[in-house]
Amino acid sequence: MSKIQDLPEYGLRNILTRVILVLGTVALIVLAMPRDSRESFKIEKGKPWRYGNITAPFDFPIYKSEKAIKEERDSALRHYEPYFNYEKDIEGEMTRKFVSDFSDGIPGLSDDYISIIANRLHSLYQHGIASAAEYAQYATDSLRTIRIINEKQATSVQMKDIFSTKTAYQKLIENIAAAQELSDPSALNAHLSAINLNDYIQPNLVCDTTRTATSRDEMLAQIPLASGVVQRGQKIIDQGDVVDEQTYRIIDSFNQELERRRSSQQELSSTILGEAIYVFALILCFTLYIELYRRDYFEKPRCIAMVFSLIIIFALLTALFVRHPLFHIYMLPYAMLPIFVRTFLDSRTAFMAHTTCILICAIMLQHPFEFIAVEMVAGMVAILSLRELSQRSQLFHTALFVTFSAAAMHTALELLSVDDINKFDFSTLYYIAAAGVALLFAYPLMYILEKLFGFISNITLIELSNTNNELLRRMSEVAPGTFQHSIQVGNLAAEIANKIGAQSQLVRTGALYHDIGKITNPIYFTENQSGVNPHEKLSPIESAQIIISHVTEGLKLAEKNNLPGVIKDFISTHHGQGKAKYFFIKYKNEHPDENVDELLFTYPGPNPFTREQAVLMMADTVEAASRSLKEYTERAIRELVDKLIDQQVTDGYFRDCPITFQDISYAKTVLIEKLKTIYHTRISYPEEKKEQNE
Repeated sequence: MSKIQDLPEYGLRNILTRVILVLGTVALIVLAMPRDSRESFKIEKGKPWRYGNITAPFDFPIYKSEKAIKEERDSALRHYEPYFNYEKDIEGEMTRKFVSDFSDGIPGLSDDYISIIANRLHSLYQHGIASAAEYAQYATDSLRTIRIINEKQATSVQMKDIFSTKTAYQKLIENIAAAQELSDPSALNAHLSAINLNDYIQPNLVCDTTRTATSRDEMLAQIPLASGVVQRGQKIIDQGDVVDEQTYRIIDSFNQELERRRSSQQELSSTILGEAIYVFALILCFTLYIELYRRDYFEKPRCIAMVFSLIIIFALLTALFVRHPLFHIYMLPYAMLPIFVRTFLDSRTAFMAHTTCILICAIMLQHPFEFIAVEMVAGMVAILSLRELSQRSQLFHTALFVTFSAAAMHTALELLSVDDINKFDFSTLYYIAAAGVALLFAYPLMYILEKLFGFISNITLIELSNTNNELLRRMSEVAPGTFQHSIQVGNLAAEIANKIGAQSQLVRTGALYHDIGKITNPIYFTENQSGVNPHEKLSPIESAQIIISHVTEGLKLAEKNNLPGVIKDFISTHHGQGKAKYFFIKYKNEHPDENVDELLFTYPGPNPFTREQAVLMMADTVEAASRSLKEYTERAIRELVDKLIDQQVTDGYFRDCPITFQDISYAKTVLIEKLKTIYHTRISYPEEKKEQNE
């Protein structure tokens, strides 16, 4: 009753888990997608257009190049007239000051010089005098003009018609000498130098920096940044057309307009919404695939965690590579994802995960067709070449096959887009080769995934199956009978696994370690005895406890030697929750009137929960029992196998594992045929009769 009540809550928890998984994955990927300045198309001037036909999806201006805009601005600035304010009071102040300072005359000169100098100062101030710094700033061209503002009137004057404080002083000295028509002005200059006429020359033209800057900015703003408009629906370029200067400018303008639209808040919100829907649809489809066809993966969080983590990681790496121009997207070894999923899960899931990842990553690119074609082919080749990973060299071969297939697909697409083979672009092939080299790192990364998510690969299983490793070598020395039994069980179980489509290498490796706990007390197990049976001196309970302890001792040794969890599961499940029947029955026979505590004779379990564990239990039980047969006829072997396995089914040992009656039937057939081969006796050779002498 309690289980029925818990079903709605359990179902709701499963739904919430899947919703959080999908939404969390979508959020991480969408947030990482690049939206900053990224080049939409790789434009190569003077070369054929490698991508598809482009038609303007909206109206946009044809922007001028930065060089052209700079030239126009420089030209405008050369003809620009800065504003100077005319300070009319300066002339009066300086003239009055001069007359006042020399009211008693100039030492060494006649009184006529007072009026001459005052008149010359008046003339200079009428032309205009600017500070030396401002004059030097704007007098870069003899034709340069400035705009002088006198009250409300503005007049354009050439720079050559006004003076700086330095040139005004020089002009003043020249005018004084010319007025007196002196043949030798050196004596006059000596007297004038003594009175320092610079004190009476001050700028009366002062640059109006605010008005000048405003006017300059307005003038530069009037320079058009575009030289035309491309209308919506207008053809920009077709695939294979040569990119000339005008087309280059149009495509570059299209890129700039795309970036401008991305930067606007409204466009950004629309982009994020579109990306979220796109990614959500793909992740949802992938999740539904697992729900419909691989629901058992949801019962193993490590499976879901690994697959979704790989999709997220490759999506994040793609976003990183797109943002940084030093990286090329083909440098990423996307085929690594299906390799990992195929190794630890299955081929169909590997293909679905790879397809989902590639379609998500493609949306970050502006020319996704080539990317999808190349990477999908690479992923399929990776899956096909790793039907069963059992040797390190297979990864090397896979890397070669993936690289060649990706390069061939890219070459095919490239040849379709060029009109001359001499224009073929080899640069991308170098990046594909780099990805092939990076694919070799799948081997060490596979070890990391095993540790992170608790998986085990066939390569690791093969390494564990090496009988020269310390633990197995110790078993062969201390418990040789158990070692031989484990090898025989492994062979039988592997044959069954191959027949029913289970993991043969896994069950073979599990068989080698399933009885590893017997090396603690090897003499108490029949296969290691040689005439002496120590159980004769023990009670049935004591004997049963020693027999049962080989499971717990095996788990201790497995933990000490860092054996994977899946191998530990074989140790704990190969007897399930069965009983040490020999000693259990013996105890019952010796104590017929006593209630027996069955737990004293029961293995800790659990019962097998995978097909491989069920196969090992059947092979272990049958192989051990077959040693006690009195005769090895086909009938005796068949009856033994049927009896033992039918009893296991009746006792419910296989209720928790997904093994079918057909699988069990196949297992019986394999065990019978193999035991017949193992215990087949030689035929008796007839003796030659001797001839009798008559």
